[in-house]
Amino acid sequence: MAVSVEIPREYGYVVLVVVLYVFLNFWMGVQVGKARKKYKVFYPNLYAIESENKDAKLFNCVQRGHQNSLEAMPVFFATLLVSGFQHPLIAAGLGVFYTVARFFYFKGYSTGVPENRLKIGGLNFVALFGLIICMASFGIHLLIRGVL
Repeated sequence: MAVSVEIPREYGYVVLVVVLYVFLNFWMGVQVGKARKKYKVFYPNLYAIESENKDAKLFNCVQRGHQNSLEAMPVFFATLLVSGFQHPLIAAGLGVFYTVARFFYFKGYSTGVPENRLKIGGLNFVALFGLIICMASFGIHLLIRGVL
């Protein structure tokens, strides 16, 4: 039995949150590029080696802040885009919250003290958990509609 899904008008907000996060990702990439020049970490090296670079930890923290955000991006996008079909305004709100928290995650990590990433940035996990709940709700809704 097929179930049709109508995309609500408010889903546009969900799409705009993806755009917002893409801009954040570009900005973080630029920060890594600036850190490469500042700390003299040249391509193709992904990370600085502490025995060769006195500023290795500072650069590596900037790099890890961006890299971790890239690693989490597929889960964020999947949960945001799927949960937005049934809960577009909640998903968009959680998506903005996640994006702002990820900004602070990156800024905190970039201080060179990795623990700083979680001061405000750790709230990204709350937003992600909310998106997972919304996505589960949508999945349950599809299954129930298919049965009834």
